[in-house]
Amino acid sequence: MTDLDELALAMPETTKDVSQDGRPSYHVHGKLFCCHRSRRRDAIDAQTGERLDDVLMFRVADVGTKELMVADDRGIFFTTPHFAGYAAVLLRIHDLHRLDSDELHDLVVEAWLTRAQKRLAKAWLAEHRAADEPADRSP
Repeated sequence: MTDLDELALAMPETTKDVSQDGRPSYHVHGKLFCCHRSRRRDAIDAQTGERLDDVLMFRVADVGTKELMVADDRGIFFTTPHFAGYAAVLLRIHDLHRLDSDELHDLVVEAWLTRAQKRLAKAWLAEHRAADEPADRSP
């Protein structure tokens, strides 16, 4: 969760709210892009029947992206009936370690991009594409 917090807060104009019970949510311009959900009746542990207390929600670009992520063979991402037709995936906190640092970074960035204002997202992408391009090594 520390990595998630650092990655989310590193995104421009991100704010963090913390609920009374300590659950973080991350917003850009007041729009939610990631949060630790409270217990909901739609997210149940299959073995115990208890409501899950460790579910993170990440916005994704579209429902097609969501479907691809939920179909991932690792079974890390899931959805519930509450999120039917909604561009978001769910992930249990105890599965965060199954994502490598680049995957978690990309998940946070993609979630942020879905909610950031277009000009801010465009500027961030331009800056980071330039930083990722290899230096010119011609003689």
